[in-house]
Amino acid sequence: MRNKTTFALYFGNRGFFPESLIDEARTEIETRIKALGFDTISPDKSLTRYGAVEGIAEGRLYADFLRKNRGKYQGIILCLPNFGDENGASEAMRDCGVPVFIHAFPDKLDRMDFSLRRDAFCGKLSIMDVFGQFGIPFTAWEPHTLSPAAPLFSEEIKAFGAVCRIASWLKRCRIGAIGARPTAFKTIRFDETALQRHGVTTEVFDNSDLLLAMKMITPASCREKVEVFRKYTDFSLVPEDKIETMARLSLALDSMIEEYQLDALGLRCWFDLEQTLHISPCVVLSELNDRGFPAACELDVGNALAMLALNLASDTPAACLDWNNNYENDPDKCILFHCGPVPQSLMAKKGLVTDHPMFAKTLGQGSAFGCNVGRIRPMNFTFASTTTMAGQVNFYIGEGRFTDDKIPDDFFGCGGVAQIKNLQRKLNRLGYAGYRHHVSITEGYYAQSMREAFTRYLGYKETEL
Repeated sequence: MRNKTTFALYFGNRGFFPESLIDEARTEIETRIKALGFDTISPDKSLTRYGAVEGIAEGRLYADFLRKNRGKYQGIILCLPNFGDENGASEAMRDCGVPVFIHAFPDKLDRMDFSLRRDAFCGKLSIMDVFGQFGIPFTAWEPHTLSPAAPLFSEEIKAFGAVCRIASWLKRCRIGAIGARPTAFKTIRFDETALQRHGVTTEVFDNSDLLLAMKMITPASCREKVEVFRKYTDFSLVPEDKIETMARLSLALDSMIEEYQLDALGLRCWFDLEQTLHISPCVVLSELNDRGFPAACELDVGNALAMLALNLASDTPAACLDWNNNYENDPDKCILFHCGPVPQSLMAKKGLVTDHPMFAKTLGQGSAFGCNVGRIRPMNFTFASTTTMAGQVNFYIGEGRFTDDKIPDDFFGCGGVAQIKNLQRKLNRLGYAGYRHHVSITEGYYAQSMREAFTRYLGYKETEL
């Protein structure tokens, strides 16, 4: 994980209802959340009456606690052991600037007398109502009340953690655009200003900047990187000088990432690198992706952004692929593929680095070693893509599964058979909406978290598939 997710804990109170439940709730919530691997911070119990928030004055005390600790937490869990007070909650949260998860304890039928009844069911609706009036974005998932002891509570906290990571990171992130957009690929156009309005800064470089950075790499560092590559995948077919060039390219990208504090990048990968360096950068991007740094080929900044979000959600590498081939006559299957930037950890076994057949046909044999040929392993996955249009950041999202269906051995690059429900409808809708032929994926199901972060906290517009 790029940084451990920390939640600020808030406990609501309303004097008509039993305050005796607050300490019990604090212990249970803190214990449960820390057991899931998250950190928590909360004000000292002595800050307010009963260690909870009721009324405007106590709400302001909690808001001051948030201000003093800004940057130490990525989200807030607003817990209602009883009804809670909507005025205190809105005063506390109106300037928090991070995702807020509203959680309400359930009542039990054997504890419904006035000294034990919570009424958090009703109080949660009141807080949601007032937050809506104040324009405070919040997250509230089904069911309406939920015991922290329930397995679903763990799932929801993990999903909310992903929301917080995505929202906090993407509000202030930097994506490198290295090289000009390939002339033939108008599909890769993007609007820097639209991204900036949503907190995404684009740092633009010419490929000559990359070539100059490669000249600065020391022979010793290059030798070390060559050894890393040899352990990473199978370079047995690659001439020694080409492996060394790939190592220099990788280290140059690392230096640019460090100097400009990049969070992801898109790289112009053809034709000039093949013509000037006589390699293709596929496996270099593969290894970079496998380290958890999202790197898209063909200067696809939109999918670099989607990859970053997927990586933050899953804490596993992401990949940028082509919607590439039908799979016989199965309407819910297709082949997702790219030349070789797929991270090794998402592949069925180690790949084999080869000459790139597309460039070999045009530039001659041996001109573009760098394809990491292999297959994507069977797994559940989330897919997403973003694009800019009319000053807005748009996205689509969905879930599917890579199957163990066979792809012919002579199919070059790295691909996998993806099974996605109602695939034909989805393809038609994303095509009409103006999305490119690329799609980003990561292992596991994270569509709920991605959608929540994108729409509720980042202001992106969803294209429903």
